Amino acid sequence: MVKKTEESGTTKPVVAKKTVAQEYYYSAGKRKTAVARVRLYAKGKGVVTVNDKPENEYFTVPSAHGVIQSALKLTGHSKNFDVSVKVAGGGMSAQAEAIRHGIARALIVFDETLRGTLKKAGFLTRDARVKERKKPGLKRARRAPQFSKR
Repeated sequence: MVKKTEESGTTKPVVAKKTVAQEYYYSAGKRKTAVARVRLYAKGKGVVTVNDKPENEYFTVPSAHGVIQSALKLTGHSKNFDVSVKVAGGGMSAQAEAIRHGIARALIVFDETLRGTLKKAGFLTRDARVKERKKPGLKRARRAPQFSKR
């Protein structure tokens, strides 16, 4: 479609944009310093994208794939949703567990009856274990310098 502008007399192509608002369920998941913002798109095919990359391209370790898919497989929705994730911070395993936490919380937004199943599996509990800070006079958080008697 070509549209002619009034003031300049030039023609500019006008692109008709389709704005299809696809229904999704949102939640955030956390683990250590990793934060994952998860969207579950209804009527999907089971595709998982992490930071605009396919899941198997972003996570090269096979165990991370199992961690991410575990909440969906447990509830039987592994092929019903497309998952889009933005994750930052932490390491690879912490990011995978943050994604699992976010997916589990988003599934509860979708269907409240899944809460018992996910809670029993421990997917709703935010694993709050983080690295302890270093104390003055110590080498690490609790490691003291080696004691010398003489």
